[in-house]
Amino acid sequence: MVGAVDQRDLDVRAFEPAHDAQPAEPTTDNDYPVLTHGGRIPTQAAGYPAAMTTTADQSLWLSALSASPRPPLTGKHTCDVAVVGGGITGLTTALLLKRCGLNVVVLEADRVASGVSGNNTAKVTALQSTVYTQITKAHGVSAAADYATASQRAVTQVADLVQLEGIDCDLRRAPGVTYAYTESEVQSVEDELQAAGRAGLPAYASTDLDLPFEVHAAVKLDDQLALHPVKYLQGLAAAIEGDGSKVFEHSRVTSVSGNRVYTEDGQVDAERIVIATHYPVLDRGFYFARMEITRAYCIAARLTTPPPTALAISTGSPSWSISANGDHLIVAGQSHPTGKSAVEPFRKLEDFARTHWPVAEVTHRWSAQDPTAYDHLPMIGTYTPGNTTLYTATGYMKWGLTSGTFAASLLADLVTDKPNDLADRFSPHRLSLSSLPTLLKKNAEVAAEFVGDRVLPADATSSESLQPDHAHVIRDGLGKTGVYRDPEGQLHAVSLRCTHLGCLVRFNAAERSWDCPCHGSRFDVDGEVLEGPATRPLPKRDPR
Repeated sequence: MVGAVDQRDLDVRAFEPAHDAQPAEPTTDNDYPVLTHGGRIPTQAAGYPAAMTTTADQSLWLSALSASPRPPLTGKHTCDVAVVGGGITGLTTALLLKRCGLNVVVLEADRVASGVSGNNTAKVTALQSTVYTQITKAHGVSAAADYATASQRAVTQVADLVQLEGIDCDLRRAPGVTYAYTESEVQSVEDELQAAGRAGLPAYASTDLDLPFEVHAAVKLDDQLALHPVKYLQGLAAAIEGDGSKVFEHSRVTSVSGNRVYTEDGQVDAERIVIATHYPVLDRGFYFARMEITRAYCIAARLTTPPPTALAISTGSPSWSISANGDHLIVAGQSHPTGKSAVEPFRKLEDFARTHWPVAEVTHRWSAQDPTAYDHLPMIGTYTPGNTTLYTATGYMKWGLTSGTFAASLLADLVTDKPNDLADRFSPHRLSLSSLPTLLKKNAEVAAEFVGDRVLPADATSSESLQPDHAHVIRDGLGKTGVYRDPEGQLHAVSLRCTHLGCLVRFNAAERSWDCPCHGSRFDVDGEVLEGPATRPLPKRDPR
């Protein structure tokens, strides 16, 4: 039986909005304002046509979205569990809860699988670069073993769900590989082999790979999965619907008050609520202060020869992630902290692909944002300590198809009051003493960013000479304004003060967005929110 509402979780937001932001609605003590995902924006790397941050025109996977969206939520509904978010975590959680006999309502702000779950490299693997080395250093072998157990269960669960639900999603078995692209990466590969083995993974050393360049060392884990993520998630959504459970699209959640979830045109009363939005959208719990946010870029290229079969990633910086779908090679990498500069990331990925494979054409370019917890473990469980009503999951370290799946299993057990041997390990409320220096350093860097950008001079005093498809910063009294001139010559001007906690955003030329270096919020050129934790748009300014 699903439990009653815990009123202890219903206090006000942890922080007040920046002084130039408009207050969110509603603002009662029991309300949680949530992130509004703004309009999509065109992005451009030098020498390439405009790309998009998240769009069916640019992700290899999103072209599989159905032409007919599901209807939005209207009116009043009741259910056992409301799930906010139609990605890998939300849909898997909802299906598992339905299988437990509960009625579930899924609320997706856009289209099912249109977010990060539809913008990735489509790997479901328990071998994940140097994750086991990192976890062992931070928490010891037992924590790495728990992560390995959870990840292996996720691989098995995805394969089982595909078979049980008859989902046609291009599923194939392939080895997961962590490899050394240069000699300097050999030691990190050897360390990962040892760490993975101690964690219980049946990984082994092998350089027998179908890659067209010298591999100096490699760790291999057989029988991992590659799939078409959008087709898979659409299959999950179809399996959820019926018998009292529903999936709504274009149903942006505007607030959560008690056991009631509000959208723009309706409401859902639920005994328990799961926030499965990749980054927790309710602005409390201090998740923003405990995670580092990074961006990464992907291209898909059609080859004139068969692409490699391995699900591979190198250990160096930059790393080169490789996978494939049909006759398309997928290359990902060029990661950087959100708010930092990215220098022609798509061009570098294309250069890498053309150097090693016969590329007929680059067909897709896309990017995604990923949160990593300060102690290198996902956070899965109740939203705040002592809460028995509200749940969340985040911090997947760029391996969301795997971690999002095992997060869903854990969330389903917690919601239905079933014991789970991994609940304490991944609790969002754990205290990792060995990782406290990392947490303190991260927040010191945030403080430096908060102060540093304010003392830097503006780029110009006016926008008269600003070239098309460029941006700059001008002084606006005591504040600063960001101005972007689009390819048609129109100016777009916004306040640079992030509406989350007031850091100054920076222009991301690769994606035509204003990104916050403090906690990862992102805004389009007109100030609309693209990524949280910000919940309100940047105020518009008069361009000059």
